[in-house]
Amino acid sequence: MAQDDHSQVKPKPSPEPMELRISSMIPTSSWFTPKRLLAIFCVINLLNYVDRGAIASNGVNGSRGTCTEGSSCSSGSGIQGDFNLNNFEDGVLSSAFMVGLLVASPIFASLAKSVNPFRLIGIGLSVWTLATLFCGFSLNFWSISLCRMLVGVGEASFISLAAPFIDDNAPVPQKTAWLAVFYMCIPSGYALGYVYGGLVGSHFGWRYAFWVESLLMLPFAISGFFMKPLQLRGFVHAGSEKGPKPEEVEAIVQAMEASNGKDEPLSLKAELRDKNSDHHSKSKSATQINEKFSRFLKDMKALLLDKVYVVNVIGYIAYNFVIGAYSYWGPKAGYNIYHMADADLIFGGITIVCGIVGTLAGGFVLDYMDNTLSNAFKLLSTTTFIGAAFCFGAFLFRSMYGFLALFAIGELLVFATQGPVNYVCLRCVKPSLRPLSMAMSTVAIHIFGDVPSSPLVGVLQDSINNWRTTALILTSILFLAAGIWFIGIFLHTVDRFDEDSGHQVSNVERSSTMPLLQEKTEATSASPSLSQDH
Repeated sequence: MAQDDHSQVKPKPSPEPMELRISSMIPTSSWFTPKRLLAIFCVINLLNYVDRGAIASNGVNGSRGTCTEGSSCSSGSGIQGDFNLNNFEDGVLSSAFMVGLLVASPIFASLAKSVNPFRLIGIGLSVWTLATLFCGFSLNFWSISLCRMLVGVGEASFISLAAPFIDDNAPVPQKTAWLAVFYMCIPSGYALGYVYGGLVGSHFGWRYAFWVESLLMLPFAISGFFMKPLQLRGFVHAGSEKGPKPEEVEAIVQAMEASNGKDEPLSLKAELRDKNSDHHSKSKSATQINEKFSRFLKDMKALLLDKVYVVNVIGYIAYNFVIGAYSYWGPKAGYNIYHMADADLIFGGITIVCGIVGTLAGGFVLDYMDNTLSNAFKLLSTTTFIGAAFCFGAFLFRSMYGFLALFAIGELLVFATQGPVNYVCLRCVKPSLRPLSMAMSTVAIHIFGDVPSSPLVGVLQDSINNWRTTALILTSILFLAAGIWFIGIFLHTVDRFDEDSGHQVSNVERSSTMPLLQEKTEATSASPSLSQDH
C-alpha cells in the first residue's frame, strides 16, 4: 500500500514509477520522441538568438558616418550608418523586439489553457518568419523598429511554452541537464549571430542577414501546423474532448420536441430557438472572457505571493541587465578599448565556447548535486559572484590577452546559471502555472533588465565617453544578482512538479494519449502484463 501513495489520480494495480510520471500527452503514432523534441526546440531557440546576435554585430549594426574638422566626411555602414542612428536610437533598436515579446508572452501563456500550446508555437513562428523577412525591406528607423516588435511577438509563444514541454519529457535524473542544453542555445546563438552577422553583413549587406534567417525558420513554422500536436502537463483543451457537449445535446432535444409540436408551426419555434441561441452564445462568450481574466488575475496573484519565484526572478533581472548590455555593446566596447580588428569574431568565439561549456556544466553540476531548489540557489549565487569577479578584473587589464583570459573564465561561470535559474521557475509553481511562470519571468527580465540596459549604457557612454569605465560600472551589477540569489538559499522551497492542479487531464482523456517516455516502455511490456493478469 505504501507504493500507492505515489499515485495522484487514483490507486492502480501496479504503481507508476516516478521516472515515467511524465505528462506531455501524445498519440502513440506520433513521430516525436523526447530527444527529437529537444533537438527541434534547440534549433528554433538557436535561430531566435542568432537573430539577436546578428543585429548587434558590427557587420549588421555597423557604425555611424563621421566628419573631421576639415569637413571631410566618411559614410557609415550597416543599419546605424544607413539610417544615421545615434547611440540611443541604436540601443532602442536592439530592444524594440522586446516590446512585442513583453506584450504577447502573457497572452500566449493564458491562451495555452484553451488552445493547444503546440499550435500556438506554430502561429508564433509564422509571425517571426514574416517579421524578419520585412526587417530586410525596412526603409527607416521606424519601419525596422516596427518589424523588430513583431519579431518579439513571434518569439513570445515559443519562449513561454518550450521549456514546460522539455521539463515534461526529460528523464527525471537529467531534468536540469536537458534544460541546460536548451538554454545553451542562448549564448551559442548570440555568438553565432556575431559571426554570421559580421560575415554576411560585410560581404552581402545587412539586409541579407534577415532574409536568410527568415528562410531558415520557415520549415519549423510550417511544421507547427501540420505535425500532431502535443499535450502539456496540467491542461486539457477543447480539441481533445470526445462526444457532444451538454449544450449540444440540449439543442438536439429541443429540435426534436419542436418537430413533434402541433400547436405552433415548426418555423416559428425554430426562429425563437435561434434568437435564444444567439443570446445564449453572446452571454456565454462574455462569461468565458470574464472567467479567463479572473483566472489570469488569480494565477498572477499566486506567482507574486510565491517568495521563491519572486527572489529568483529579481536576481534574474539584475543578471540579465548585465548580460543584455554585454551582448549588444560587447563587440563595440572591445573594439574601442583594445582596438580589436575582428571584435565580432573574437567576442563570438569566446561567447560560443564559454556559453556552451558553462551552460551545460551548470545543468550537469546541479543534477549531480541533486536537483533541488535550494541547491539551485547555491549554484546560482556562487557561480555568479565568482564570475562577476573575473569579468570585473578583466576590464581592469590593459593587455588584450589578459582581458580575454579573465573574461573567458568569467563568462564560463556566469553562463552556468541558465539551467538552474529556469529550473527554479518551472519547479516552484504548480504544473498549470508553468507557462505563465515562464512568460512573466521573460517579461520581467526584459522589461527591467536588457530592455533598459542597452539604451542606458548608450546614454552612460555618451556622457562619460570611456568604454572601460562604462564596462566596469555595468559588471558590478552582477554582484547584486549574486546577493539576491544568495537570499534564496534560506527560503522554504518545495518542488511542486507533481502537485495536482485545477486543470489536470482526466482519466478518460489520459487513456487516449500517452507520455513520450512511456511509449516504448508500455509497448514492450504489454504482452507480459497481459499474461500475468490472466
